[in-house]
Amino acid sequence: MYWDLFTDCCLDAVLDTLKILLFLFLAYLLIEILEHHAEDKTTEIVHRAGNWGPVLGSALGIIPQCGFSAATANLYAGGLITRGTLIAVFLSTSDEMLPILISKSAPASLIIKILLYKFAAGMLAGFVIDIAEKRFHTEKNHKELHDICEQEGCNCEEGVLRSAIFHTVKIASFLLLTSFLINIAVEFVGEEHLADFILNRPVIGELLAGLVGLIPNCAASVILTELYLQGGMSAGAMLSGLLCGAGVGLLVLFRMNRRFLKDNLTTLVLLYTSGVLLGLLSSVLPIF
Repeated sequence: MYWDLFTDCCLDAVLDTLKILLFLFLAYLLIEILEHHAEDKTTEIVHRAGNWGPVLGSALGIIPQCGFSAATANLYAGGLITRGTLIAVFLSTSDEMLPILISKSAPASLIIKILLYKFAAGMLAGFVIDIAEKRFHTEKNHKELHDICEQEGCNCEEGVLRSAIFHTVKIASFLLLTSFLINIAVEFVGEEHLADFILNRPVIGELLAGLVGLIPNCAASVILTELYLQGGMSAGAMLSGLLCGAGVGLLVLFRMNRRFLKDNLTTLVLLYTSGVLLGLLSSVLPIF
């Protein structure tokens, strides 16, 4: 019994890691290209694109894939995007929500409403956070691109491609182990026990669903979506959880940005607060 559980969790962790491998590689390849060929222009590029970053981030985040949140966490750690853009991506990311809605034959109107709401929520929160940080001068002391290389000891002078592969393998190995441990924990706790915490409880439901959404694993989005479709939770609670769910993005952020623990915790708090508040807002709007 335990051997079967072990192998299932291991296989799920491998599959989850493989899903984001390409996104990780492309993110690191972009970082390495900028490091080697355009570092002097990076600040100017970010300054020009930053104002519209939340729009692009929200639009890309709603695409049903697992790796974009991880990729943007890397870009944020390298100082290439703003916190508002990162939060926009995290809020709009849905992991397994869309495939489950489609497989369960959910009405197209419902699917469109959820996707549009997540897009609008990510864009709104991203703009507010960026404006607030600029107004109150709370911009993060980003690492420069070459600091990532020095921290990771990747010997970037040996080539862009080799360095990108090195970073990808290293972070993928970390995610593989973490995903395996989370899968084991979810199996022992049980999805039904997680469900018991968030059954149609006004306000409390949104607060607890947000915490479930922070679990860096696709199991969270599966649980939340299934419960909503079965009538086990409100639309507001489901959205709170799904908005807080950034997939493995938070794991990558804390791994790659580990020298800035306070900054990571700030991002985590902003993600949770934004997700819950926007989930509560959806429950009072005549949308669902």
